[in-house]
Amino acid sequence: MQRAIEAAHLAKDEIPVGAVIVKDNEVIASACNKKECENDVTAHAEILALRQAASRLGRWRLEDCVMYVTLEPCPMCAWAILQSRLKAVYFGAYDPNYGALGSVIDLRCQANSKMKVYGGILEEKCKQLLDDYFKNIRGKV
Repeated sequence: MQRAIEAAHLAKDEIPVGAVIVKDNEVIASACNKKECENDVTAHAEILALRQAASRLGRWRLEDCVMYVTLEPCPMCAWAILQSRLKAVYFGAYDPNYGALGSVIDLRCQANSKMKVYGGILEEKCKQLLDDYFKNIRGKV
């Protein structure tokens, strides 16, 4: 999770979310949100990490990989994660507004997925990243 937090710190003028994908104890993908800088609504950290991992492995099925992400995935990201067949997701902060792996909804039920999900990993550190970002944004308005 620490590597995901480090990736989140790289998000310039973005909501600080970081995601890494690990295969055989090796990080094979790392990304942060880039929605604003790429002007791309799908450029969430999770989606970018999935693309990197698929490119590196030469396949979209990532059943032998796990993802670490600083914030519980939204519905778009959760569905992409489910489709990628990741074996597990570890996330930091829960998302009471958009969380789609247990907080608001659990899309695993819709996909009949047995993917493991573990939330609250280094939760305070992950939540603090978001709190600091939003305090800063509100201070500029």
